[in-house]
Order: sequence, then C-alpha cells, then structure tokens
Amino acid sequence: MILNRVVRLLAALSFLVLAACDSGPESRETEDIRLTLTPAQLHWVGAQIFRNECASRRECLVHWNEGEAFPSLGIGHFIWYPKGVDGKFVESFPPLIEFMEEHDAPIPEWLESLDPFDAPWPDRATFLQVDPGPRTEQLRDFLSQTRGLQAAFIFQRTRLALGRVLQAAPSSELPRLRKTLVELSATPGGAYALMDYVNFKGEGLAESERYHGEGWGLLQVLLEMRSMPDVTALDAFRQAAGRVLTRRAENAPRAIERERWLPGWLRRLETYREPPASGSS
Repeated sequence: MILNRVVRLLAALSFLVLAACDSGPESRETEDIRLTLTPAQLHWVGAQIFRNECASRRECLVHWNEGEAFPSLGIGHFIWYPKGVDGKFVESFPPLIEFMEEHDAPIPEWLESLDPFDAPWPDRATFLQVDPGPRTEQLRDFLSQTRGLQAAFIFQRTRLALGRVLQAAPSSELPRLRKTLVELSATPGGAYALMDYVNFKGEGLAESERYHGEGWGLLQVLLEMRSMPDVTALDAFRQAAGRVLTRRAENAPRAIERERWLPGWLRRLETYREPPASGSS
C-alpha cells in the first residue's frame, strides 16, 4: 500500500532530518536549535497545515485561487508558476517534486515529462475549463497519497530556513532571535508555528516579497516579537505575526488583501497553540 510505504518513509525521514549533523554555515547558525518532532507530531503538523490551506478537502489539493496568477497544490498550497509568469512570491511546487523524486514517490508520468517544468495552464480561466479532468484528478490522487512526504518537505524546508534567517538578521539581534528559535523549536506547537509560517508566508528574505520595502516572512515576525512577562514564545510569535500580516495588508496595493485575505490569515494564526496531549505523543 502506498500510504503504508509513505508512513514508513516519513518515520525514517523525520529521524534522519532530526539526527542529521550538517557542516554548512546554516547548520552552524542553528547548532543550538533542535527542531524536534516525532513521526506522530509531524503527522499532526501536516494535518494542521492541510486544514489551514484546504480545510482538509481533497479537491483543494489542486486549486487556483481567485486573484492569483498561479495554481496552488498539495497540503501546503505550494506555488507553481505557468510559463511566462514572473511572480513576486517564491515558487515551491518544483522543489517539492524534486524532493518527491529523491524519495521515490510515484509521480504521475505526465508530470515528470514536463519540460520546462511549468504549470500546464496559462491562467485561471483555462484551468477551470479543464478541471475536473484526467490530469487534475490524477494529480489530486498523487497529492492525497503523499501527504506525509509533503509534511516532511515542509519540515526540511523550515529547518534550512532557520539558518538562512539567522544569517540575514542584524548581528545585534542574533542572540535574541536564536534564543527565541530555541524556545519555539522545543515544543510541538512552536515547531508547528514555524513550519506553517515558513510555508505560508516564507522566510522574509526575498526582495520581491516586499510592500513599501517591508516584508512579512519569518524574519520580520521574529524581529517584531516583544518580550513580555508571563507570555510564552509561542504566544509572542502569534501576536507578532498578527501585527506583521496586518501591516502587509495595509501596505498592499490590492484591496482584496485587506478585505478578504487578512481575516483568514488572522484566524489561521489562532491555531498556533500547543496541540492536545494526543497530538503531541
């Protein structure tokens, strides 16, 4: 069974990623940060992200949001640009497929044969004309069967992002940011918040991801965090993310971000809490 194989591979991946001891500069930046999750906790985080992005609905695994120039795929709504679209946001679906290939996932033949690897629909109207169809349904089946691998990909992406974020941070802020990441990465709820936010709004390093010169990724949230008595790192992260995303919506050139997207973003942040005991075992 594909699902059973994915579960076994997920367990192996989570162990290997957690135990790995890399020698690059990113790992040196994060050598005192232990982003630790058991396979059960990683499954819980993946389910949370799937709920956030897709309301856990299979049909949403291949989707094209109104107002966007690209389709969103998988539990993390990974971005995939069509040919000729030079988007503002960091593309994440092609790296996911590379990760899948490295771990022998059963990628649909038509998907593997794309050259160049661009989304095969030029715009949302074209996508809606062919969906549902053989290709989109096959792609949904594939993405439904590999949800565990997608969670492992997000985990790996986040772990690498922590080093890049610390490298880009002002030197005067490094001790505070490193301490914050140590505290966040030590609990399932904090690890979930880091993973979801990196997947959701990125690292905050890309110059293209700015409005009026202000970013909205993980780096900006960490810099926005304020130390307050009796406030956990996770609570402070959630509050800071709310301020950063509100600022993004206020700076956005399109009203849709303020009027439609911001309320959903803020509701999403409310899930950044420690899981029930059953989800953290």
